[in-house]
Amino acid sequence: MLECVVNVSEGRDDARLDALARAAGPSLRDRHRDAFHNRSVFTLIAAGADLERDVRSLVTAAFDLLDLTTHEGVHPRFGVVDVVPFVALEPERAEVALGYRDATAQWIAREHGVPVFLYGLVEGALRTLPDVRRRAFTDLAPDVGPALATPRLGAVACGARPVLVAWNLWLEGVGLDEARDIAASLRREEVRSLAFRVGDGVQVSCNLIDPGAVGPDVVYDQVLARLRGPGRIGRAELVGLAPRIVLDAVDPRRWPELDLSEERTIEGRLASG
Repeated sequence: MLECVVNVSEGRDDARLDALARAAGPSLRDRHRDAFHNRSVFTLIAAGADLERDVRSLVTAAFDLLDLTTHEGVHPRFGVVDVVPFVALEPERAEVALGYRDATAQWIAREHGVPVFLYGLVEGALRTLPDVRRRAFTDLAPDVGPALATPRLGAVACGARPVLVAWNLWLEGVGLDEARDIAASLRREEVRSLAFRVGDGVQVSCNLIDPGAVGPDVVYDQVLARLRGPGRIGRAELVGLAPRIVLDAVDPRRWPELDLSEERTIEGRLASG
């Protein structure tokens, strides 16, 4: 089994999101949407050939339905299909995930004429998604596809990576500058974080790159310790699914405040069909 966590630049239109969910087929295990980010995360898990079929169906539907020129949202993006990472759920499957990444990138470029940037292991060196976002179309050319993106579809970052946890904290009584300072203080090899204004509040958005080493409980407590004055954590938000090891490392009494549950683990979702 492999996972693919497809990020698309649409989080507001119900009809479009329902159409994309249908296109994702039986591999779809979870869908998370955010209207402020105007972004949705589709988590697909299946055996390789079935996963590839459903990922391609979802990508094609997104290219047909979405238009980057009319998109507004707080999250950085450079494509209507922004990120397509293949995830090895077992470390020994990492080479398989790389193979599906490369085949999918070639297919996107060939069938849709969209430039694709690779991340993960590229020519023997590790390239991260932040590297791609920072360097794309400046000192980093697309790995496959045309040299320039069309305004409507943009480009795609196609990756192969281990399991990570996308997890947000919504803060109250905190200004954006303070939230940015907090996000910066969290960053290290195991944690990537950004701060956004979301409506009347702010959000610290995190990717826990090694959730077995630094889990959501650690980040929650670090943010709590840095808040000043009236600042407080309004709520936590798990984006997509988490591996069971994340829950096993946390006191179950804390699961509700961290937005964790058995049902929203990869293992729990697979067991439920």
